[in-house]
Amino acid sequence: MRSWDVIVVGGGHNGLVLAAYLARAGERVLVLEARDRVGGACTTEETWPGFKVSTAAYVVSLFRPEIVRDLELARHGYRVLRRDPSSFTPLPDGRSLLLGPDLAGNQREVARFSARDAARLPAYEAQLERIARAIEPALLETPPDPFSRRPRELLRLARMGARLLRLGREDGPAAMEILAGAARDVLDRWFESDALKATLATDAIIGAWASPSTPGTAYVLFHHVMGEVDGARGVWGYVRGGMGALSEAIAAAARASGAEIRTGARVERILVREGAARGVALGDGTELLARRVASNADATRTLLGLVGEAHLPPAVAERARRIDYASGSVKINVALSALPRFSARPGGGGGEPGPEHRGTIHVAPSMDYLERAFDDARAGLPSRAPVLECTLPSAVDDTVAPAGKHLMSMFVQYAPYRLASGGWEEERERFADRCFAALEEYAPGFTASVLAREVLAPPDLERRFGLTGGNIFQGAMTLPQLFSMRPLPGFADYRTPIANLYLCGAATHPGGGIMGACGYNAAREMLRDRRRGWRRS
Repeated sequence: MRSWDVIVVGGGHNGLVLAAYLARAGERVLVLEARDRVGGACTTEETWPGFKVSTAAYVVSLFRPEIVRDLELARHGYRVLRRDPSSFTPLPDGRSLLLGPDLAGNQREVARFSARDAARLPAYEAQLERIARAIEPALLETPPDPFSRRPRELLRLARMGARLLRLGREDGPAAMEILAGAARDVLDRWFESDALKATLATDAIIGAWASPSTPGTAYVLFHHVMGEVDGARGVWGYVRGGMGALSEAIAAAARASGAEIRTGARVERILVREGAARGVALGDGTELLARRVASNADATRTLLGLVGEAHLPPAVAERARRIDYASGSVKINVALSALPRFSARPGGGGGEPGPEHRGTIHVAPSMDYLERAFDDARAGLPSRAPVLECTLPSAVDDTVAPAGKHLMSMFVQYAPYRLASGGWEEERERFADRCFAALEEYAPGFTASVLAREVLAPPDLERRFGLTGGNIFQGAMTLPQLFSMRPLPGFADYRTPIANLYLCGAATHPGGGIMGACGYNAAREMLRDRRRGWRRS
């Protein structure tokens, strides 16, 4: 029977990154993906004829430039189209806020709401830049075990502490607040304009089961400003051809190095014999053997589902059951006959894209609006006034929609996985209607331009992409589930209690988002173990 050095369970972007690096190092690698295409939630599907829909993930910035260079992804078709401006927030009073990568332009926009905020904006962005330079290297490092007394772990802790110490008395405490505090506290300290704060705060709550006043949301805010496009920090872009083009480029790089990738191959079980992973069993009963296995699934699905509690220490099984997967996101994909026309910019829409169409369109006019939306969700209700992040990739990328037509991605907060009454089968379309009505208030005629729509509630995201609870980060990104605590204390080094079994998905450090860092870090640890001839007993 043929065997491999490594079998990768799941062909999401992190699993593909891992496969590419291991194959480059000479490992015989097999990737098994249950769906009919690679990419997991980073995928493109022709949902309607001529419309190339980024079904789940929809923009890119956090993807590590080191991976782009190492795997020569541009050679395999990966291209990012920068968005400028980056965001547009229409307001109920007819005004709007347009922000982009140009600081001077942003100051002019913000000054229309607050001269004080416009003056403070450069210092705010400069402080985030300094803190990012100190924290960002940790994204591509294996977290130390803070509860270990091994000299190697203590040394790594000391190095990380030294980075924070170098930030000094002003930036150091600010960094600690970003890691543990609430986004609202940070933004209230810096700014007075509600329009500006609400626009910035949407990054703190997208994908999270939290309001801006929830501790831990400052890191999610910061997490979204650490990325870059073509060396420009904080800039987000569209992948030409849809997000799946990134996954296909990584897969092409992996294949070029000798990796084998099979789609339509659902793994039902990880084979564990004498306490070690030995391969996998597919849904049809086929067993495939490997010296090591890496799972791109989340920690709970991997350990309790694919491995089984009988093979785990009881304490580990209990911790895996307690991982927080709470989420409140709905993804709505929309085919349009025309661009929306916004009341705040009466000259735009319908024909050629304007600046308001190129970036993220926020329906989130105030901080209290965000808080009220979450209050509904905590009561088990889809938000009566939902928070919308809408993007129009077709305004920048002419390959994703037929000529004269447009494509909108609508990412919505908040929608509980479990509703206080009824279920998503009855609520799905009603909630989508509510979201369309919310956008219609700012863009009259929008609903009439809708040709088709696809509504993915949290249970739909779970079923289609294997995202437990519909959580797009494979586990909440709050302090108890970050860094050395992700996914479980004592197992933040991509290894598991099962010998020769690794985790490589967003469930691991540094977490969710289209980064590739989880796969990159896991590959490094697996290659390190190969050199050592290591086996966890």
